[in-house]
Amino acid sequence: MNHLLTGWRKALAATACALACIGLAHADKYPAKPIKLVIPYAPGGSTDQIGRLVAKELAERLGQPLVVENRLGAGGTIGQEFVAKAPADGYTLLFSAAGPLSVTPHIYPNLSYDPIKAFEPITLVATQPLLLVVKPSLQARSVAELIAQAKSQPGRLSYASFGNGSAAHLAGEYFKSLTQTDMVHVPYKGSGPALVDLVAGQVDLMFDVFSTAAPLVKGDKLRALAITSTERSPQFPQVPTMQQAGVPGFEAGTWFGLLAPTGTPKTVVARLSQEVNAALQSKELRDVLAAQGASVRGGSPDDFRTYFLAEYSKWGNIVKAAGITNN
Repeated sequence: MNHLLTGWRKALAATACALACIGLAHADKYPAKPIKLVIPYAPGGSTDQIGRLVAKELAERLGQPLVVENRLGAGGTIGQEFVAKAPADGYTLLFSAAGPLSVTPHIYPNLSYDPIKAFEPITLVATQPLLLVVKPSLQARSVAELIAQAKSQPGRLSYASFGNGSAAHLAGEYFKSLTQTDMVHVPYKGSGPALVDLVAGQVDLMFDVFSTAAPLVKGDKLRALAITSTERSPQFPQVPTMQQAGVPGFEAGTWFGLLAPTGTPKTVVARLSQEVNAALQSKELRDVLAAQGASVRGGSPDDFRTYFLAEYSKWGNIVKAAGITNN
């Protein structure tokens, strides 16, 4: 009997060794052909710009082209669904942002995939804060004054967003929740139209992505009251964080990361993460991120998974509390 157990254990050890060798061999050969990088947004936006730079740097490091494919629509879910159902071999990857991964799934409850189960996080590339900006004629000159004005005039102030369920919308709802204020949400089809009306004074305030709000602040078209990151921006050192401005615990914005279909070999995920972290040292990529007010992140797949799960839970709770739907 002991002889049989010993033989069985040896067989298991040999099988495990063989599987490990296969995995290592796969990693050594990977990539053996071009890789498709799916971006679930239209060309030209922040996600697309950063994703294409990451693709360029990875292609140089991996020795194979990364072919970018923009599959947009339905709040980013069309592109993500495509990757979720792709072969888990490391040759179809997803470069996505906070909205489609941690917000949209709560707004579209009948998705054909679960982002938590469908994707293998590889690396968190960057985070980008929002700026709380107000129309020049608004009486409030600080966040404290804005809160006081909102409380003295419930339902009178309006805040714009670049779409229902967008980062700007969720930040507004988060602000209302933490400050116990009542403001009216006015959704627009994109940041551009929202900012036009904000500058014209048709709406009162907005949480907008740094890259589009910053030029208007610098040009004195809008006034920035706070930034939603935990640290001040080098471009606006005079603008306090939301927490410094008197809203404890407030942190919001968007983020960008690289993911693969669940089941992608761990050795491939590890290789990709290693190369992305190396690519994040690129001056060109860092300069683009800095210009957009974004911070380079990096880290391991486990780091990204932990961050992703926390964001998914946080924004899911806010969506539920605010009763946000895709209608």
